[in-house]
Amino acid sequence: MPNPNQKLRVALTPEQREDLEAICRRQCVPAATMRKARILLLSDDTHPDGGRPDHEIATAVGLCERQVVRIRQRFVREGDATLSRKPRPSAPGKLDGAAEAHLVTLCCGTPPEGRDRWTLRLLCDELARLHLVESVCPETVRQCLKKTRSSPGGSSGSASRRRTGPASWRGWRRSSTPTSGLTTSGTR
Repeated sequence: MPNPNQKLRVALTPEQREDLEAICRRQCVPAATMRKARILLLSDDTHPDGGRPDHEIATAVGLCERQVVRIRQRFVREGDATLSRKPRPSAPGKLDGAAEAHLVTLCCGTPPEGRDRWTLRLLCDELARLHLVESVCPETVRQCLKKTRSSPGGSSGSASRRRTGPASWRGWRRSSTPTSGLTTSGTR
């Protein structure tokens, strides 16, 4: 079993070094990717410019020494996947296609008696009452409606007031007559 306190050495192949140098030369690269590429280039033991201690790399790149160690270790264990971010685990959505269709149908229909329009909370309660979902939060309903360009009380509904466009804005008007000659000097 390897010693966890032992420093893992980075040994780049010429192709890997060339790829990392190309990343550092490009201008449209995320800052984190550029930083990781520089760290790997500076810690490469097979190159005369590499093999620097972690504290020197940390000051050159602007990170703490522990982050430099983590990036170097991840490269030795996982390879080129170090440059990209790890994908975050995601949970499946609460609303499937059928539930989303019912939601949009509800939203476009008439609101419950005694209400002028559907609210997000009312839509959540109605979806649960219809047994389409066990429970759903208003934010999930909002995102679903935003995705379908439909929202209760949105600009397409009749309850919303119209927005004024640039043609109806009152612009600043500049006077064509100078004001400096129109001032009167006060004599007392």
